Amino acid sequence: MKSPGAWLLAAVMLLFGNPAQASLQLQLKTDGLSPAQQQASQALLDEAMQALPPRFIEQLDRRIDVGWTDDMPSNAYGQASLVFELDLNRNLLASLTDGSAATKKTNRPHGTVRQEMLATVLHELTHIYDRSRLWPGAERKLIRRCTQRNSSSGLVGIPDQCRGQTDRRFTLSDDPRLLDLAGWQQYVGRRGEREQHNRQIARSPDLYETTNPKEFVAVNMEYFLLDPSYACRRPALYRYYKEHFGWAPAAKATCSKSFAFLNAGNDFAKQPLGQVDPERVYAVDYLLAEANQNWVSRWGHSMLRLVICAPGRPRGPDCRLDLDQHLVLSYRAFVGDVQLSSWDGLVGKYPSRLFVLPLSQVIDEYTKTELRSLASVPLNLSRSEIEDVVEHAAEMHWSYDGNYFFLSNNCAVEELKLLRSGTNNAQLVGLDSIMPNGLLEVLKGRGMADTSVLDDPREALRLGYRFDSFRDRYQAMFEVLKKHLPIKQETVEDWLALKAEERRKWFDQADLRTSAALLLLEQAAFRQQLLLAQDEVKQRYLGARELKNGGMDKANATLQQILANSGFLSRPAELLGPGGYGLPQPSEWQHLESESSLRQKQLQALTGDLDKEVRALLEPSRAAEMAANEANLKQVGEHLRKLHKAAGGLELP
Repeated sequence: MKSPGAWLLAAVMLLFGNPAQASLQLQLKTDGLSPAQQQASQALLDEAMQALPPRFIEQLDRRIDVGWTDDMPSNAYGQASLVFELDLNRNLLASLTDGSAATKKTNRPHGTVRQEMLATVLHELTHIYDRSRLWPGAERKLIRRCTQRNSSSGLVGIPDQCRGQTDRRFTLSDDPRLLDLAGWQQYVGRRGEREQHNRQIARSPDLYETTNPKEFVAVNMEYFLLDPSYACRRPALYRYYKEHFGWAPAAKATCSKSFAFLNAGNDFAKQPLGQVDPERVYAVDYLLAEANQNWVSRWGHSMLRLVICAPGRPRGPDCRLDLDQHLVLSYRAFVGDVQLSSWDGLVGKYPSRLFVLPLSQVIDEYTKTELRSLASVPLNLSRSEIEDVVEHAAEMHWSYDGNYFFLSNNCAVEELKLLRSGTNNAQLVGLDSIMPNGLLEVLKGRGMADTSVLDDPREALRLGYRFDSFRDRYQAMFEVLKKHLPIKQETVEDWLALKAEERRKWFDQADLRTSAALLLLEQAAFRQQLLLAQDEVKQRYLGARELKNGGMDKANATLQQILANSGFLSRPAELLGPGGYGLPQPSEWQHLESESSLRQKQLQALTGDLDKEVRALLEPSRAAEMAANEANLKQVGEHLRKLHKAAGGLELP
């Protein structure tokens, strides 16, 4: 006779299973199935079991009954229930049995009907695993009963009233790290609350993944297990699954060391498709454009600077000298119209996209045209964090299409989310800032940003940690004028406010040095005129459009073509079309190169046309002032060349 202790042990083993032998079992319900149908069904389940990670099988230690049902929509493949059963659509059984499912193509991501069926089994098992992961013995049963009592229907997580019954760890679908990578970011300003909508919608293998985190986990599990290229297309998620399970499918692909990107530079004569190798990125800087009086720029602008070493240069501090190699990651509102509305920005009508720009263009844009200084502050990131930020930026460049809110999802918020997801650095968890300059301060406060490089202004300029506004240079050139010419103006702004013809009368009196100063100031005046002309054209464009003024038709058509054709620079996935997902692979690069080159040529031609057409839209006084400004540039340039030649110098171009 067994002792009471032995009897109790036997009862526990009967109720909860033998821990030494516990593992997932897929039990086929054979009622009503012919031997051939049973064989084909069992082969599908066996293949699914072979594809699953060993830890998955070990931890999901239960029997799951699998059967075929007629009670399912025609377009559905299968569904798991809360009572640990898996139902498959009986409409698919015939093709599985006769083998035609293996060759029958679908318009679904996995290609064939049978592969979709296999993916469905793995998908639904992942839902069950995600719900029941790591709930020990009796606590698992309590949780299951509580969940069934308090849940309405469908595949749901654990209701709040059930959470206190165990000290359970995170499931996959509510793991903060997974949510960061998946696209449900922390809502900045709401202390850990997650965003409701996933905007990583471009280059998705199946948009169903963006409906909620549970579906994201299950969809990506399909590709992790079945797609040999998953490690290359979604490397961060691949590592997440691999680390979670301590296992990954056998590698069948060698991933490229470089990531493709489209350079959104304004030189349309250059090939926009580029590559960035994380190994060549020496550092990541927080790049801050100082605020100005423009309402969209009053808090500054947040960007990240990739300090990239020139080919052949060892990675080190000297890479900061390779300015022509450096790239800027800038989240901006892509405006598909020349109108820029404060209301639209507040309510998120502008798409927020990650632009990749050459550093030189960003410097010119802010320091010369907008007269704003730039501060480039190194971030204290480890080697692996630097490379992960570059990788994540590439993923966002190809997948992200967000909404730009000036107050809650602006450039600072987007850059913070990029850093948080890219580095998984604990110092960034819970960090909140919606102001670009405020974000720099909190990064500094947490030891993430080294602002000491700005302490010595002259050294900061020399080493490229600061790029001063040209306003001070223009004022210095103006002081040269005041010293050598009897002009009455007191500031460079007063000088530039003069009509071009009034400035021109001083050219012949200028010596060599003064002429050089005049040339620089005339260039500044022309940039100023271009900004005024842009605003004027915008206002006339809007007014003419509202009044249906036919005289705007030609320029309007050209503007719309430019906007339509330039959109690919911020949403490059549109060049690739359907068929792929995640990071573009080398096999797709040739197509990218040809398509992006074609778009660039179209933009180059359209830009030339627009220049002519827009000139005709300017007010006569504005057009005359621009023409006079251009004449000034020509005249002072010729005067400077004559003086230089007379002084015995080489002839200037």
